[in-house]
Amino acid sequence: MAIDVIRLQNFRSYEDESFEFEYGVNIVVGPNASGKTNLLEAILVLARGGSYKAHDADLVRFNKPWARLDGYFGKQSRLAKLVLRNDKADKSFLINDKPYRRLSLERTVPIVFFEPNNLQLITRGPDQRREYIDELLERSLPGFKALAANYRRALAQRNALLKYHPTQGAKQLFAWDVRLSELGGKIAAARQQLVDQINKNLSKNYNQIAHSRISARLNYNSHFPAEAYASKMLSKLSASSQSDFDRGFTAYGPHREDISFSLNKKLVGQTASRGETRSLMLALKIFELDLIEKTRGQKPILLLDDVFSELDGARRRSLVSYLKKYQTIITTTDADAVIEYFGNKHKMIALSGR
Repeated sequence: MAIDVIRLQNFRSYEDESFEFEYGVNIVVGPNASGKTNLLEAILVLARGGSYKAHDADLVRFNKPWARLDGYFGKQSRLAKLVLRNDKADKSFLINDKPYRRLSLERTVPIVFFEPNNLQLITRGPDQRREYIDELLERSLPGFKALAANYRRALAQRNALLKYHPTQGAKQLFAWDVRLSELGGKIAAARQQLVDQINKNLSKNYNQIAHSRISARLNYNSHFPAEAYASKMLSKLSASSQSDFDRGFTAYGPHREDISFSLNKKLVGQTASRGETRSLMLALKIFELDLIEKTRGQKPILLLDDVFSELDGARRRSLVSYLKKYQTIITTTDADAVIEYFGNKHKMIALSGR
């Protein structure tokens, strides 16, 4: 499914503008602060139901009471509306004139989004890496989004009990230990399965991009063995309850685990060059394209936000070789740096400063 047209009203920096896209490569060019990223964000909201970085209320144009997005994805019409009420946004959708309050996975349009901050994922803290894996699971595994939300709620309940005196909170703690361990085991199993899938092709993707022969791998650094995660987690939570009361939070579970990256069995965060880090992130995004296409049964739209400026010529050419199969929307401040890789096979969308 590809996007044909989108209209933005009172969205971010846009008052009322429309854009048309071709199925192939679309290059959005303009100076900084011209609205390039806002346009990609609008496509994400209309297709997936939310922004990748902002609260809904922050998407409404300054001093305006509402925002609206209209678009066509082939024969499917989609509308997203945000109405401000007491500093929060009431969000609603129409898909082919049928109303929805939120979009389940089946009602989203598959999209892969690549932006410069993704290149720092490998060297950031564990929160960002967990978020990346879980967000990918939410977009490819039905039911995972609800599972993760239930885990967060159970974790919040257990942490709230830990704020009380041990003799008061301990009476209710075991029930939440059981619930948290049950949900945690399912989350850990889904993460491990995804990491195993990534590792099947990660080295191949990496070597095609970096023109090398290196073993690339993700490692899920779990607290407990996968085959007995729930039971081991329950035992640990029970045994460490006093320590958790002293700390005031739950110290074990999927919310405290990490995903690490290695090249030739050496941790990337400690030894990798900038070029190696970029190649590894591109390899992950290529896997993401394949995964979303296989699990959703349709080609995703690829959004690239000013990524070309972060890549050298060889990595640009490697990335371009994968773009031919997908509708791609690329933002850039330097059109010439992108056009040379596509010749005349692209549509240009020029934005002026705002």
